[in-house]
Amino acid sequence: MVRIFSLISLALWLGWGAAWAGPNVVLIYTDDQGYGDLGVQGAKGFATPHLDRMAAEGMRFTDFYVAAPVCSASRAALLTGCYPVRVGIHGALGPKSAMGLHPEEMTLAEVLRARGYATGMFGKWHLGDHPDLLPTRQGFQEYLGLPYSNDMWPENPNAKPGSYPALPLLGSAGVVDAEVSAAEQATLTTRYAAGAVDFIRRHRAEPFFLYVAPSMPHVPLFVSDRFKGKSAQGLYGDVIEEVDWAVGEILAALREEGLDERTLVIFASDNGPWSIYGNHAGSAGPFRESKGTCWEGGIRVPCLMRWPGTIPAGKVCREVAGTIDVLPTVAGLCGAALPERKIDGKDLGPLLRGEVGAPSPHESLLFYYGVHELQALRSGPWKLILPHAYRTIARVGADGLTGKHGVGQAGLELYQLERDPGELTNLAGAEPMVLARLVALAEAAREELGDKLTGAPGRERRPAAAVQWR
Repeated sequence: MVRIFSLISLALWLGWGAAWAGPNVVLIYTDDQGYGDLGVQGAKGFATPHLDRMAAEGMRFTDFYVAAPVCSASRAALLTGCYPVRVGIHGALGPKSAMGLHPEEMTLAEVLRARGYATGMFGKWHLGDHPDLLPTRQGFQEYLGLPYSNDMWPENPNAKPGSYPALPLLGSAGVVDAEVSAAEQATLTTRYAAGAVDFIRRHRAEPFFLYVAPSMPHVPLFVSDRFKGKSAQGLYGDVIEEVDWAVGEILAALREEGLDERTLVIFASDNGPWSIYGNHAGSAGPFRESKGTCWEGGIRVPCLMRWPGTIPAGKVCREVAGTIDVLPTVAGLCGAALPERKIDGKDLGPLLRGEVGAPSPHESLLFYYGVHELQALRSGPWKLILPHAYRTIARVGADGLTGKHGVGQAGLELYQLERDPGELTNLAGAEPMVLARLVALAEAAREELGDKLTGAPGRERRPAAAVQWR
């Protein structure tokens, strides 16, 4: 009987034909989780056993980058494979934003839907809250989550009264709850996890793309009663342990449905920790500065990829890669067509397969912040910092209250990150040939994508969506 069932299953598998030509894809993208907030990367005071197991069973990237150190721009890059400056997105879009991701940009969800995948999203969107720009208009068949960050909320203690309207929880058909309360914020991580598990079980017999974007550990921090007081590091540690539990629930559902070897799971964070919040923020590990800067602490993030039987277990990849590579990599694995519009990401397939000597596919990675300011780039072991003002921390906050920002001034600076991950020793004067090569790469980027700092307009930038609210 077992053999007959296996043959039937094989026949069904083959019968799906082109509709199931690649793996299921689960993409988990946390909010403000630092590089050092995984046990396998040195976390103290809390445990991340499920993420550590992902690393043991898959590949851990040590030099993985977001395209910008802030919410909306980072998410635009993840879902389009483009630098955010190319698609016109910058900063963190607020409620009733007049802009958002343009509908003509093709998201990863749309790429995979065209290949026959079911698509679902649970969590923070933050690419435009106008009804025409929500996830269900950008390739996702199902959605449950917040339209933007959970601090864009009337009860934010760090904002002036009246700064924000009621925070809504949205679903596929519209508003689920028009006014999210503190009690409901405490249920978000478990609610998103439950939705993700249900999606996996309902779509187990077809290829699917599941995007899970927890609202945590972005401040204000909230955690369910089950995890409250559980860690040795206080509320932040409790929140990370609950996020780790949610990852474990997703992995367990894949295992129980027999989908482990058919599913690529990717885990990353949208930028570095928001360190100005002190004990309510995570750790950037050995790196300089944090969220909101293009120093390593703001842009280098944890990244794990797991696909049993395809990605070598326990592999550590030290090649330069980034979130812009997720779309072309997944498209390549799934046999899907790339967007017709130009993208910036590269296929990481050789790295994922653990091919000996496979290099980074990038000559350089660019980092824009502010309103399209080119502030840094990385090429091999080298990091070029371009002259710009950046925010630093003058005073650290605590217990959910923000501290105070200061302003730093960067010059033309060069760092060898393999030897100097903390960006402490400026080698611009000692390495003129390297400096000249990287400056030439920056000039080419300015010509193509522009740079507000130098007034370069860029010849290949595309506009964000512009919307009007009634």
